[in-house]
Amino acid sequence: MQRILSYIGLSIILGMLLSACTISKATRTSVPTETSTSTPSPTLPSTPTQTDPPTTIPTHTPARMNTRTPTQTISPTQTLTPSITPTPTFTFPTITALMQSNCRYGPGKAYLYAWGMYAGDNGTVWGRNASGTWLWIQPDNINYQCWIAASVVEIHGDIDTLRVTPVRLPVSTQYGPPQGVIAVREGDSVTVSWGRVVMTEDDNRGYLIEANVCQDDHLVWMAVATMDTFYTFTDETTCLEESNGLLYTVEKHGYTDPVSISWP
Repeated sequence: MQRILSYIGLSIILGMLLSACTISKATRTSVPTETSTSTPSPTLPSTPTQTDPPTTIPTHTPARMNTRTPTQTISPTQTLTPSITPTPTFTFPTITALMQSNCRYGPGKAYLYAWGMYAGDNGTVWGRNASGTWLWIQPDNINYQCWIAASVVEIHGDIDTLRVTPVRLPVSTQYGPPQGVIAVREGDSVTVSWGRVVMTEDDNRGYLIEANVCQDDHLVWMAVATMDTFYTFTDETTCLEESNGLLYTVEKHGYTDPVSISWP
């Protein structure tokens, strides 16, 4: 009986040992074995140990005053002001009439009478023709200008400082300009002709031609008055510039619009 009990106890002990071995083996085999083909798991960075921040005792900082820095203003560079030189005032020449003479609407005897000058009368010279033989003046005793011959006045000043002044004729519309104007050349002569303009005897002052004609190898300006309906000029053919002319009807109040002469 005692042997049987010993056998049973030994069997129980052996069974317990076998069970323990089986459990240990099973635990070891349940963990999968890594192979060389598996991708290694990345190593996670170590998590730093969190450290509580030191307790800061606040200190009172005075408020910062926002002081605005003024923008720098660049001082302008000082520029020396040049000395002002006064511009000399131009003084027009003057004239004194030496004799009784006619002041006309243009620089020549072909133009209508505009005003009468007497010995001792004065005026201011505002211009001249190209040669200086006629002066465009403002008489002291009228309020408009006219032309007077330099030969009948005493000139005070230098007329060469004056500009050459174009002729400004008073315009009349009472009559029309000449019609049928032609010009014919025969050698060095050019004859200009036109149709008569009917005017009253009191108004009729004939016709005026202003022409540039070739003489001595250069153009010469001239003004011609005529009561006829034709006029012949000496006009050579040796000039580089072409001759030309204008024709007006003239009545006592002034001049019509001009007609350009087709010069041969």
